[in-house]
Amino acid sequence: MSEYILAGDIGGTKTNLGIYTWNKQAGISCLAEAGYLNRGYSGIDMIIDQFFADTGRRTLDCACFGAAGAVRKGLCIMPNLGWRLEETALSKKLGVQVALLNDLESTAHGIAVLPADKLISLNAGVPDANANMALIAAGTGLGEAILMHTKHGLHISASEGGHADFAPRDEDEIGLWRYLASRFGHVSVERLISGPGLYSIYAFLRDSGRLPEPAWLRSKMTAAADASATIAGLALQKESPLCEAALHRFVSIYGAEAGNLTLKSLATGGLYIGGGIAPRILDALLDKTFITAFQDKGRFSQLLSEIPVNVILEPKTALLGAAAYISANIE
Repeated sequence: MSEYILAGDIGGTKTNLGIYTWNKQAGISCLAEAGYLNRGYSGIDMIIDQFFADTGRRTLDCACFGAAGAVRKGLCIMPNLGWRLEETALSKKLGVQVALLNDLESTAHGIAVLPADKLISLNAGVPDANANMALIAAGTGLGEAILMHTKHGLHISASEGGHADFAPRDEDEIGLWRYLASRFGHVSVERLISGPGLYSIYAFLRDSGRLPEPAWLRSKMTAAADASATIAGLALQKESPLCEAALHRFVSIYGAEAGNLTLKSLATGGLYIGGGIAPRILDALLDKTFITAFQDKGRFSQLLSEIPVNVILEPKTALLGAAAYISANIE
């Protein structure tokens, strides 16, 4: 007998929903999926209703949502969106058991069901069997999670490591820290490693006079619907030294923070890079800037050089993970 699962990946910008079936013989199969921009809705209830109307599917046995925020006692208040999500309220609305996870937690559960062709290696390394792994993912914000191996199997620990302090590594980054501290007070690593973070780096390089912003670029940025996507695109096409420098610094800071997470979790089983940004800037990640910063850890550089690093290419990993989690935990 199949179970019908509603899975959700609720990010700071976009929400993806899917209906899946699960049984012991066939595993998880998708029946319907759709994505929605959050700015058009006041909360997740409206998106769920729209999804049901769009797909015509309402039969459910359980549901699981990964949300971009800390989940405590079944409650998540999303920091980059302001939405309040509650397991009990969602369960009442849907009439079924509901699990609410951090979005990196659901992505981590999805890693186990990813085919090999949905990963691309930045560093082959030599993974330790039954060792911890780590996951980092930049999008609207920055998420981090640890996949811990215990005697009872894999335990996934969500975190809010993206809101920990940004650690400058050179004089330029000290200047960047000061620039952001004057605007925000506390400078978290998410202020740099995120969609808005790429624009912040660009603005610092421009405003500090390190690189000029020519008139054509200023006009393009003013007209851009997504400034960070424009910066990344121009950088990858090598059309703007300012954009190239911003993306290079972004990738380097991303690699350094990934190395920090790997050391703190002793993730000798491997590091995974998720989120919406990595697949879009894959060429920049593959040029060794990320790995050089990742491995630049002094006496532990050799250890970091032996750790596999893979980029997740599947955009629905969090959805698959949410479905996999609830299928294993339905009561």
